[in-house]
Amino acid sequence: MTRPILLLFTALVIVTGAAAQNFDINILKKVNIERNRSLDGMMKFISKTSEPISLGITAGILLKGYLSKNNKIKNQGWEMAASGASAFMITQLVKTTINRDRPIVKYPFIDAYDKTILHHSFPSGHTSAAFNTATTLSLLYRKWYVVAPAFLWAAATGYSRLHLGVHYPTDVIAGAFTGAASALLTHKLYGWYIKNRRKRIS
Repeated sequence: MTRPILLLFTALVIVTGAAAQNFDINILKKVNIERNRSLDGMMKFISKTSEPISLGITAGILLKGYLSKNNKIKNQGWEMAASGASAFMITQLVKTTINRDRPIVKYPFIDAYDKTILHHSFPSGHTSAAFNTATTLSLLYRKWYVVAPAFLWAAATGYSRLHLGVHYPTDVIAGAFTGAASALLTHKLYGWYIKNRRKRIS
C-alpha cells in the first residue's frame, strides 16, 4: 500500500528537479518574507492544532460510540483512528526516505519561526494530519457544516506552514495529498472490512 505512494513522491522530486525548486522558493519567499507579521501568533496557533484536533476528534467519536454502545459510531471512530495512523506512517516513511532539508538550510534568509527544525521537510506532517482528518470527517459526515469548516481548517494549517517558513509549497501539497489519499483508501478498505464482517456474522 505504501510502496506505490512512496514511488510517486520519489518520482515527483526527481522529475521536477530545478524547476520545482525555483517554484518552491519563489512562492515561499512571497508568503514568508512578505507576510503580515501581525498574523504570526495566529499562524503558530493554527499550526499547533493539527495533531491535537485530529487526535481529539478521533478520541471523542470513539468515546461517544462506547458510551452510547452505538456500533456505527464505534466504527466511525475506529475508521478515524486507522486513517490517521496510515497517514502518519506513510508521511514518516516518505520523510525519512527522501530526507529533504527544510527551506532555511538552503535559504538562510527564510524567516522560520523554529530554526532548529532542519530536516525531513517533505511532505508536511501537519498538513497531512489536517487533510486526513478533514477528508475522513467529510466521508463519514457528508454535511456542509462539517465539510466546509474541516477543509478550511486543513487549508489554513497548510498555509501556516508556509507563513512560518518551515516548509516548501510542494511539501504542503504533498502533505495534503498524503492525508486525503490515505483517508480515501482507508474509507474504502474499512467499508469492505465491515461489510465482510457483517456477512460472516449473519
